[in-house]
This record gives sequence, C-alpha cells and structure tokens, in this order.
Amino acid sequence: MGFTTASARIAALTLHAHVDPAAHTAPARRAFIARFESDVDPDGVLEPAERARRAQRAMRAHMLRLAAKSVASRARTA
Repeated sequence: MGFTTASARIAALTLHAHVDPAAHTAPARRAFIARFESDVDPDGVLEPAERARRAQRAMRAHMLRLAAKSVASRARTA
C-alpha cells in the first residue's frame, strides 16, 4: 500500500470514528441513485416503485460493466 493510499485510509477511518458513515455518505448515495432514476425515467412518468426497480437494474448493469472492464484490464496487465 502506497503512502497516499495509506494516508487516505487513515483519514477516512478517523472521519468515520467521529461521524456516522452512513449519514456522511447519504447525499452522495442519493445523487448516485438519482442518476439512474433519471436515466430510466427522464420524463418522470413512471410510478415511483417502478422507477426504483428499473433504476436498481440499471445500476446493477452499470456495476457489471465496470467489473467486466476491471477483469479485462487485469488480464492485459497480467
């Protein structure tokens, strides 16, 4: 682990020792989910439950694409 990585981890652990991590990251999580909701329902016509269901699937697809890129990148460097 490099110095910068270690410093960042120390800073994060120190912060989360003093504040609730879930509350601290809640605005970012809401914005992240809102991105997928606006992608699947740009006009806002879906029922909230259906919008949430579709957004969850869009987010899962996004994460799988990231994982596939990570695997391909590791395969190139191996």
